Amino acid sequence: MELKFDVVVVGAGHAGCEAAAASARLGAKTCLVTMDMNKIAQMSCNPAVGGIAKGQIVREIDALGGHMGEVTDKCSIQFRMLNRSKGPAMWSPRAQCDRGKFIWAWREILENTPNLSIWQDQVKELLTEKVESNEAKHQVIGVRTYMDVTIKARCVVITAGTFLNGLMHIGRTKLAGGRVAEPPSLLLTESITRLGIKAGRMKTGTPVRIDGRSVDFSLMTEQQGERDYHKFSFMCEQRSLQQLPCWICYTNPEVHERLREGLPDSPLFNGQIQSIGPRYCPSIETKLVTFADKDQHQLFLEPEGENTQEYYLNGFSSSLPIDVQLEALRKIPAFRNLQVYRPGYAIEYDYFDPQQLNPSLESKIVEGLYMAGQVNGTTGYEEAGGQGIVAGTNAALKCANSDPFIMHRDESYIAVLIDDLITKGVDEPYRMFTSRAEYRILLRQDNADARLTEKAYKLGLANDKRLHAWKEKEEQINRIINFAQEFSVKANLINDALTSLGETPLVRGCKLIDILSRPSVTIENMATHIRKLSELLDTIPNRREEITETAEIQIKYRGYIERERQEAQKMQRLEAIRIQGKFDYPSIQSLSTEARQKLERIQPETLAQASRIPGVSPSDINVLLVLMNR
Repeated sequence: MELKFDVVVVGAGHAGCEAAAASARLGAKTCLVTMDMNKIAQMSCNPAVGGIAKGQIVREIDALGGHMGEVTDKCSIQFRMLNRSKGPAMWSPRAQCDRGKFIWAWREILENTPNLSIWQDQVKELLTEKVESNEAKHQVIGVRTYMDVTIKARCVVITAGTFLNGLMHIGRTKLAGGRVAEPPSLLLTESITRLGIKAGRMKTGTPVRIDGRSVDFSLMTEQQGERDYHKFSFMCEQRSLQQLPCWICYTNPEVHERLREGLPDSPLFNGQIQSIGPRYCPSIETKLVTFADKDQHQLFLEPEGENTQEYYLNGFSSSLPIDVQLEALRKIPAFRNLQVYRPGYAIEYDYFDPQQLNPSLESKIVEGLYMAGQVNGTTGYEEAGGQGIVAGTNAALKCANSDPFIMHRDESYIAVLIDDLITKGVDEPYRMFTSRAEYRILLRQDNADARLTEKAYKLGLANDKRLHAWKEKEEQINRIINFAQEFSVKANLINDALTSLGETPLVRGCKLIDILSRPSVTIENMATHIRKLSELLDTIPNRREEITETAEIQIKYRGYIERERQEAQKMQRLEAIRIQGKFDYPSIQSLSTEARQKLERIQPETLAQASRIPGVSPSDINVLLVLMNR
């Protein structure tokens, strides 16, 4: 074997898998290095994909030609669309998956991807050489592994997850590792930081894994999934695995009392853990301290596979001693005879300052070095996968001497994620929420293909089949909207239906599009009363429900969509003004001191990015605009 490649991807988690697949699809000779081929795309925490804003990211990965969505659909054992009671900008798909099948589905994809090789080993050193001709001081030339194998490469993508100097905590017990029963990655952080890249420490955690045979399910509330047409991938068929329920129970004062007794041995509160954990996924002990007035906390018991007894206890992340975890849980009636496979634990790991990255996720300090996933200070499979597909794409484009692929904040949640990371940095693990995006009605889960598939096709990420599927869908959506705009409805034809829906009857006839703007009126329930609309829907060859849903959203929210689009276009004017390398910020005395310091450190590419830096005021932006005009 000749271990010489265009792109080397270090780590085969969710970021690494998407990065390697994207790089190879674009024709770059790619090597994916993983310490265990049987743990590719391992779901280290909950075997679930999606959730609020995270589900939108997975649909964007799919629209870009990535694989997380199709693997999730293939391995899903429960699917739900979250936030249905809110507007469509908030609807977020989520699926519980079979952990083992998820790994093998990804491995099958990667092992059969042209241009992609897999090397089972562990990377200990990033290899570089000094350069004098550009802004970066070093250039990547490859990596060296624990087996002392040198793998040459023009670009390297680091996606090491929680493995960099990983240290696990269970009470006062410390175990070196990137996951339970898996060794940490040592030496790699040091080989990167000595080049001038800043590193820090973060913390995350995971709950106890429960033996379902020891649970009294009759004392829990069953939560079934949904079995409608929704799914993650725009290309896959419906879910094929057996669909299983999740189960709900609650902690109680007795549970809390036992947990409080164990707090002196909690590494989160006795000074053993110094790093910051995810604010939006707190441990059970953090909940007790933060919400001291609460008598109970909701827990979800979720299956880990179609044919396993292993269950994940969502809401009970903990690093308390083993005996404290077990004794507390056994005070919940459904768990009085509880047996577990392993306790919950916390893990500390290294990450690198994402403000030292370009929007392409290439390092500003080391040319050809890209980073994606938890090494950038994020948390979550979906955030990792979104960064991975961008990093892998841009590494391949760099090898082809092409311009980088960079999305704007009005085009994807992935772009919001990356822009937040490189502009604002992180002081805790970053998790995506819909509230982080200013153009939520444009960034819906149903229209990711409309936003991204043609872009992906032009790059070479999406294939002909995917483009054809989107074009067919676009054509059918436009047919429905055009029909609604042109078709006139008579009052006597539709008033009985409107009354039955709780809507005010018509005084006179109007266009169908005006009726569809009403909250209770849908395309499908109007089709039962309007023969021509029913005939039109019957001509849709594929994915009728998906198409009518998107058409209906565009009709009902057309005013809001147009207003956000106009706001996005205004911001695009600032995005078009490139300022990187044009200013000596410390010398501009008309800028505030904070603005000078942050602009100098971050070196924003555009005026729009500069405007999003905390501490850079509108008056600072006006100063830069005046200087640009000069």
